[in-house]
Amino acid sequence: MALKDPARGFARAMCALRIFTGLVWLSNGLAKLFEVGTFDLGFFSFNLITKDAARTIATGASGKTGIAPLADFYHGFVLPNWGFFGAFLTAAELAVGVGLILGIATRLAAVGGLLLIGPIWIMLWHTGGYLWEYPAEDLFPLLLLAIVPAGRIGGLDARLAERFAGRWPF
Repeated sequence: MALKDPARGFARAMCALRIFTGLVWLSNGLAKLFEVGTFDLGFFSFNLITKDAARTIATGASGKTGIAPLADFYHGFVLPNWGFFGAFLTAAELAVGVGLILGIATRLAAVGGLLLIGPIWIMLWHTGGYLWEYPAEDLFPLLLLAIVPAGRIGGLDARLAERFAGRWPF
């Protein structure tokens, strides 16, 4: 059975990807907010990244990386001020998740997510640690959503584009 309108099918697929990615980001933000990371529903169990787990990942990545300026920045500034950065990370993940789910400023939300995971991904580039998770779960969908205006199908970006006479950049 051939698709009658491949562009419409692609738009729907991007909408599904946007919402799914938003749910991942929102659930990890909520895990940080409530400090609950392990869920066991009997037939289905999963782990989310809490603030403590995020700090552990950042500490491990900054200790393994060969990129000295980035490691120094994390050791000298981010990790000693984790109270602020943990709260910032939580708020940013919640904002990225809500933005993607609702399709509001979709491209901005995707770029924000890339900026959050980018430094960790760069630090772990050559070590192999966690790299299998980021491209499959976060990096590639965010790259795609930063390029494609996925919020214009089933999202608030479509209404904002109408309101701003098509000049809404997201």
